[in-house]
Amino acid sequence: MPRVGAAALITDDEGRVLLVRHTYGRKNWELPGGAVEQGESPMDGAVREIQEETGLSVTPTGLTGIYYDPEADFLHFVFHCVPTASDAVPRADGAEVDQAAFWSPDRLPRPISDFTRLRIRDGMAGAKYPMPTLVGPRRWFEDSEAP
Repeated sequence: MPRVGAAALITDDEGRVLLVRHTYGRKNWELPGGAVEQGESPMDGAVREIQEETGLSVTPTGLTGIYYDPEADFLHFVFHCVPTASDAVPRADGAEVDQAAFWSPDRLPRPISDFTRLRIRDGMAGAKYPMPTLVGPRRWFEDSEAP
């Protein structure tokens, strides 16, 4: 059974995307999110993680991406979310996250992974439920074989 994670793409009125900076590892910038807990839906996990990391209460408005990493056996969902309060200001939790800020998609902070950039690009392009399909080596059926 793959591990499951969820994150949120939250934009402001200027089209900037909310990113958080981790306090651990590479101290990289990332979409707010994390591991989905047992018995929790990916959408509920994203909402919980956003609240924990940034203090924001949000409403999911759509699924922007589903990603699967076969090497890590990790399934990841990204939801577009909007804050429930229009004047809400994200605040880093200080434990997992030491900064939370809006960034222009053209001027993203570093360090940032290609995976984070991909999820931002997909979400900003208005992706609606894209389902990447992974395939392995081809098995060819010859005329004499039944499929």
